[in-house]
Amino acid sequence: MIRINLLPYREKEKKEDIQRQIIIISGSLLLFLVILISGHLYLGMTISGLEKKILEADARLVVLNKKVGDIEDFKKDKKELEQKLAVINTLEVNRFFPVRMLDELNMVVPSRDIWLDRVIETGKDLRIEGVARDNGILARFMMNLGRAGFVQSVDLVISQEKDVAGVKLQQFALTCVMKKGL
Repeated sequence: MIRINLLPYREKEKKEDIQRQIIIISGSLLLFLVILISGHLYLGMTISGLEKKILEADARLVVLNKKVGDIEDFKKDKKELEQKLAVINTLEVNRFFPVRMLDELNMVVPSRDIWLDRVIETGKDLRIEGVARDNGILARFMMNLGRAGFVQSVDLVISQEKDVAGVKLQQFALTCVMKKGL
């Protein structure tokens, strides 16, 4: 005898198979969406954290640039102060030089034989103009001046005879290169 099963078991299996496939696909899709959303949230939080760090770094950069500007101003002020101190030290070193120079010049000048009209200091040069009794006295004065501690060299610029009240005298002009910092 032939048995016929009239129950639709194959259709039932097909329905169950399709339902299983739908559940698997929808579960996979749901899992994919969860992974996608969590990846998006993770990247969003990372980006916002990095943007916050960038803003903090920019704020710190502004503060550091201000400090660098302050340091540059300090260096500029320091350099200016060092220049002023160098000028003060130079003035301090050379403060007594004119006094010593004039004192030594006074000792070198023969008081009854030479009369000085002008003594002009320009930098390291000294110009002495005056009148001497004769060329011999002028030559001795130049030698004594050359031995003076403040003079490096002495040169005769001009020497000419001048008649003063019937007396013939030698009018002269000398240039001297001076030693500074005595």
